[in-house]
Amino acid sequence: MCGICGWVDFERDLRGEEETARVMTETMACRGPDDEGLWLSPHAAIGHRRLSVIDLQGGRQPMTAGEDGRPPVVLTYSGEVYDFVEVRQELAARGHRFRTRSDTEVVLRSYLEWGEDAVTRLNGMFAFAVWDSGREELLLVRDRMGVKPLYYYPTPHGVLFGSEPKAILANPLAERAIGLDGLRELLAFVKTPEHGVFTGMYEVRPGQMVRVSREGVRKRRYWRLESHEHADSLTDTVKTVRGLLEDITARQLVSDVPLCTLLSGGLDSSAITALAARELKEQGLGTVRSFAVDFAGYAEHFTPDLDRPTPDAPYVHDLARHVGTEHADIVLDSADLLDPSVRAAVLRARDLPTGIGDMDSSLYLLFRAIRGHSTVALSGESADEVFGGYRWFHDPEAVEAETFPWLAGRSLTGHTTIEGLLHDDVVDLLDLPGYRADSYRRALDEVPRLPGEIGHERRMREICYLNLTRFVQILLDRKDRMSMANGLEVRVPFCDHRLVEYVFNTPWRMKTFDGREKSLLRAAVADLLPESVLTRVKSPYPSTQDPAYGRALRAEARERVDGDEPPCPRLFDRAKVRAVLDRAGGDTEPTAARGALERLLHLDAWLREYRVRLDL
Repeated sequence: MCGICGWVDFERDLRGEEETARVMTETMACRGPDDEGLWLSPHAAIGHRRLSVIDLQGGRQPMTAGEDGRPPVVLTYSGEVYDFVEVRQELAARGHRFRTRSDTEVVLRSYLEWGEDAVTRLNGMFAFAVWDSGREELLLVRDRMGVKPLYYYPTPHGVLFGSEPKAILANPLAERAIGLDGLRELLAFVKTPEHGVFTGMYEVRPGQMVRVSREGVRKRRYWRLESHEHADSLTDTVKTVRGLLEDITARQLVSDVPLCTLLSGGLDSSAITALAARELKEQGLGTVRSFAVDFAGYAEHFTPDLDRPTPDAPYVHDLARHVGTEHADIVLDSADLLDPSVRAAVLRARDLPTGIGDMDSSLYLLFRAIRGHSTVALSGESADEVFGGYRWFHDPEAVEAETFPWLAGRSLTGHTTIEGLLHDDVVDLLDLPGYRADSYRRALDEVPRLPGEIGHERRMREICYLNLTRFVQILLDRKDRMSMANGLEVRVPFCDHRLVEYVFNTPWRMKTFDGREKSLLRAAVADLLPESVLTRVKSPYPSTQDPAYGRALRAEARERVDGDEPPCPRLFDRAKVRAVLDRAGGDTEPTAARGALERLLHLDAWLREYRVRLDL
C-alpha cells in the first residue's frame, strides 16, 4: 500500500521541475513511510511513496521496464493484487522474466503483455498510473469498488495526479478553489462519481481508467455492476457465499509484515476474524491478532438508541474468546478525541471537510495504536452495503422515498444541521434539495435493470445499487484516509468484486430469507460464531456518549463565533449559530446540535488551513 503522484506536461521539460515533483511526492509520505522514488523524463515526472508489505526488498517504485531497447514503461502503484501469483505464472509461461517477488512487477508486466486490458485480470484493491514513454501516454486506473483513491487535475498541456488531493495541490498549477457545486458536494451527504470538489479536480471513478495523451483526456469504464438472473437455490447460494468468503480471506492474509483484524463484535468483522483465525490455524501460522475501539466508561454508562442498541465490548470479547484471538481494546477518552493535534491530523488526512467528528478522530487514533503492532489489518467494512445490513434497507418509508435511502427520514433542513447555520441567501444559492434530487435521478438512471423484474424486487435492486455505488464510497474513503495517515494498510474482503457481483444478483427475498438483515452472511458463517454475535442486531461504529465531549465542543464553537474572526462569515450566520449553541447548552437536542457544530468547525478549519478560495 502506497501513495502515488505525478505530472505530465507535453510542452515542458519536466527534468527541470524536480523540486516541485519531489514536493508532490513528499505529501504522500503518510501513505508510504518506508521508501520513496522519483522518475523524471522530458514530459513525465512520476513519484512514489512506499509502504512495504510484499517483497520488502524488491518492490521499489517507480518501477520501469524497457526490454530490447524499447522506450521505458514506468509504473507507480498503490494497493494489493490478490491473484498476483496466478497472473505471474501465466506471464512467466508467456516468456516474461521477473526480477522481484512483488505484485507490483506483476501489474507492470501485465500491462506490457495485455495493455490497458490487463486490469480485467487483476483481483484486488489498487490505484496505479502507467507512463508509456513510447506512446507518450499516461494511463490512470482505479479498482472496481474504489477501495483505493485516485485524483487528477487536467492542465493546459497535460495532467497532475495523486492518491490524494494534497499531492495535486502541492503543484502551483493547481488552484485551491471551490465553486457552488464543490460546496454542494461537501454539504449534501451524497457522493457524486468523479467529483473532486476542488474546482478543476476529478476523482477517477471506481472501475474506470483515464488515458491522457497529446490529444487530451479519454475515459473508459472497464467494470460496472450488471444484472443477471440468479439460478442457484438458497442452499447453493449460502454455500457459494461461504466458499467465496473463504477464498477471499485466504488471499487477503498474504503478507510479509504483521497482520491483524479490526473487530467490533458485529456480524461482519466477526465473520472475517473467525475466517482468518481458522485459515491461519490450518496453515500453522498461529493465532490472529484483533483490535477494537472503546471509550472510557462507555459500556457502564451506555444509553441505547435507535441506531446503536448495544455497546460493542461484550460482543467483541465473546468473539475473541470463541475463536481464540490475541485481542486488545484501544480505550479512548474525550481528551484524546478533542486533542487539537489529532483533529488537525484528521483534517490533513481527509483533505476535505467531509468528516464525522469524533468518529473520525477515534478511527484515526485506533489505527495509530494498531500501527504500533501491525502493518496490515482486515476490516468488515462494506458488508452492510453488499448484504443489506443498514436499517434503511428494511424501513418501508426509506425504501419508498424518492431520495437516497440514507437521507430518508433525516432532517436535512432546520437549525440542527449545518444547513441551518448558513445565511439564508447561501441556502437559496446552494439549493441542496435540488442538488440531492438531481444526484438521485442520475444514480437511478445507471441502475442495470433485469428484464421482467417488478415491484419490491426491482426497488431493492435499486436500493442495493445506490448503496454499492454511492454510500459505500463515503465509508471507504474515510477508512482509507484514516488508515493511510498512519501508514496502516486496511484490506476490505467484502469488496472483492466476485462476491459483490454474486450477491448483488441474489434476489432480495433470499437476502432476507430468515426475516432479518444480512441473512445470507449470517447463514454462511453460522458455524464459526458464538450465539451472542450471531443474533446481535446491527450496531454502527460507536460514537462517544461522554457529555464532556459535547460541552467542550460547544465551548470551542462559542469562542469562535464570539471572537473577532467568526467561522467563515460569507457562509455562516452568527445569530443562527448562537441560537443552536443556546439550545444545545440546555441539552434539548445534544446529538443533532453536536453534529452540526462539528461540521461547522471542520469546514471553517479547512477553509483557513487549506487557503481555499470560495467562488460563489
